[in-house]
This record gives sequence, structure tokens and C-alpha cells, in this order.
Amino acid sequence: MSRVCTPPTHALAVRCLAFCCLALGAAACVSTTTGREPTEPDLSEAARLNTQLGADYLRTGKPEQALEKLRKAVQQDPDYAPARSTLALVYAARGDTVSADEQFRKAVALQPNNPQTLNNYGVFLCGAGRREEAVGNFVRAAKSPDFQSPAAAWTNAGVCVREDHPDDAERYLREALRISPNYPEALAHLAWLSLKNKDYLRARGFLQRFEQSGGRTTAESLWVGARTEEALGDVAAARRFEQRLLTEFPASDEATELSRRNAS
Repeated sequence: MSRVCTPPTHALAVRCLAFCCLALGAAACVSTTTGREPTEPDLSEAARLNTQLGADYLRTGKPEQALEKLRKAVQQDPDYAPARSTLALVYAARGDTVSADEQFRKAVALQPNNPQTLNNYGVFLCGAGRREEAVGNFVRAAKSPDFQSPAAAWTNAGVCVREDHPDDAERYLREALRISPNYPEALAHLAWLSLKNKDYLRARGFLQRFEQSGGRTTAESLWVGARTEEALGDVAAARRFEQRLLTEFPASDEATELSRRNAS
């Protein structure tokens, strides 16, 4: 009889949570002239400009430059919530959880119903192990009529609790699919849950839908595919998944687990 394993427990779902990128409009000029006399600089517009620059630096992997611009933005306009929420993302990326939490809380206090901030704070809280708070933020974000990616927030809620509360996780993930039936991340995590529940046919079905949706292949999705096909008796398909895992994600936790299993 083939040996069946659930996904490695150390492959934490938190790594799959999705931040929502800050989308800011083009900033206006920070000062104007009337005749020969310049007006006073518009600090609010300067803060928006520096926030946009900081967000761009963060997206392009330049956290130090992002930190400089965002700190300046907060100084220029302490009540500009996007500056604080983006600064929180920078602090989180640097591992400064205390400062990140402080900036997220200030951003939420300034804009309690901003869905992007709520979602991003939820990602941070989940990573810190504060799952109940995280889910509350995800649900608020998902239910906001202003949020353009509610399926992402529902999926984040499901991923956050899938280890400890799989029933809740499935409910959140299915809500994501209700809104967006081919949402790849929700399909992938439902496949993981199905494998964990030893519902192998359902796991295969979710994986097939995931692949058809054009979802980005991950080490976890390949691991789930390998274990699912092994359980269903298709050894050749299982080995194909495993070979892809070792080739495409050789440094992943799943590849390490696979190598350990093969060596035992």
C-alpha cells in the first residue's frame, strides 16, 4: 500500500497570505507660483508624493529608500493614513514588528474602513499569531463595498486559520469562490484542506481547477498534487509532481521533506 502524508506541518500557510498593494493616484506638485512669489509648500501633497515614492521603492525591493520617504511623509502629514499603512509594511518587511503594529493601528484609527489597510493589517496580525484579530480584519475588508479584491481577503482569512480551524477555513475559502469561482489561491488551499481530510478525489478536482485557472504553481501545490495522486494510486503522476517539485523549488520545505521521505 502506498504511503500517504499530509502536507508538511512546517509549510506554514502564512507565507501564502497576500498583501494588497497600495494604489495611489499621481501626486500633485508640492508648491506653486503666482507671479514672482512662491506660495507656501503644500505639505499634504508632499506627503502624498513621498508616500507614492515610498510605495514604489517598496515594490521594487528598496526598503531603505522606502523607509526614508515614508518617514518624511508621516512628518509632513501625520494624519495621512496611507503613509502610515505603507510605512507599517516597510517595518514589517524589516522585522520591526513593534513599529509595524503601531503604524497599522494609527492608520486604522485614521481610516477605520479602508479595506486595503484592514487586509494588510490582517496579514501582519496573522503572521504574528494573532489569528482572531487577523480574521476580523480580513472579514471587514472583504465585506467593504470599496474593496476591489474581496476574494483575496476571504482567502487570506481561510489561509490564516486552516491549520487550527479547518472548517472555518473552508467556509472562508468557499466564500472567495462564491465571489470569484476561479480564484486560484482559494482553489489551491481547498486542495490542501481536502488532502488533509483524506478526501483525495476532491483534492484532485480542486487542483485541476487550480491549473485550469492559470494559478501560479507553488511548492505546496506540487506537494499536494504528488500526495494526492499517490493516494489515488497514480504513481506515475505522483512522480511527475515530485520531479517538478525538486526541479522548480529545490530549496523549499516541501522539497526537503520529499528528499527525507525518499531517503527513509
